[in-house]
Amino acid sequence: MLTKRIIPCLDIKNGRTVKGVNFVDLRDAGDPVELAKQYADQGADELVFLDITATLEARATTLEMVLHVAEQVNIPFTVGGGISSVEHVDALLKNGADKVSVNSSAVKRPELVNELADKFGSQCVVVAIDAKKIDNDWFVHLAGGTIPTDIKLFEWAKEVEKRGAGEILFTSMNHDGTKNGFANEALAKLSDILNIPIIASGGAGNVQHFVDTFKEGKSDAALAASVFHFGEIPIPELKKELKKQDIVVRL
Repeated sequence: MLTKRIIPCLDIKNGRTVKGVNFVDLRDAGDPVELAKQYADQGADELVFLDITATLEARATTLEMVLHVAEQVNIPFTVGGGISSVEHVDALLKNGADKVSVNSSAVKRPELVNELADKFGSQCVVVAIDAKKIDNDWFVHLAGGTIPTDIKLFEWAKEVEKRGAGEILFTSMNHDGTKNGFANEALAKLSDILNIPIIASGGAGNVQHFVDTFKEGKSDAALAASVFHFGEIPIPELKKELKKQDIVVRL
């Protein structure tokens, strides 16, 4: 069985880590560089660093911030936010990122996924999908969840896999920040129809939610923010409990 991964997410706005509920009501959660080092030391498997207003404000992720975070960690590190070109990805990787996450720019121009996979390899390309369940169907949203589309989650996930995505980071907007658990039914379906790893995002509130997403949601990795940022679930304790529940993790 493949090792399951625990991934803290650093949502960045104006150089600070922030966290909200259902993508709104953001509050400060600390310095991203300090948090990144702390999580690497605690045993996080990877980190995700998302400049959440980069697309909205039509600006690129701050390369300097990426460099500072990368200097502090010795674990794989994904960067996203406003990425729309091969040149931008090249600069991010040179500054220390291991992977990049594309979201709105891939929906607007799906060929971007092909270009990035061809140039840097699929292992470098994470396609993030923010989706909301409306009338029993999941619809993709753009620009930090602010722009709805008529694109359906499962069709889009299959398309980006064909185009060369190496992983899917699926955030349920219905579950984000609620601490009521992950969208396991949708995650399990994604796992069934795709051959690439699925990262669960949105809804972590307690240790059992992580257990459930690995067992019921068939997730390959679980991403969370507030429960880690505000010290509610220490990563070493989380991993010990997962191991007790027969989930393979790196201790």
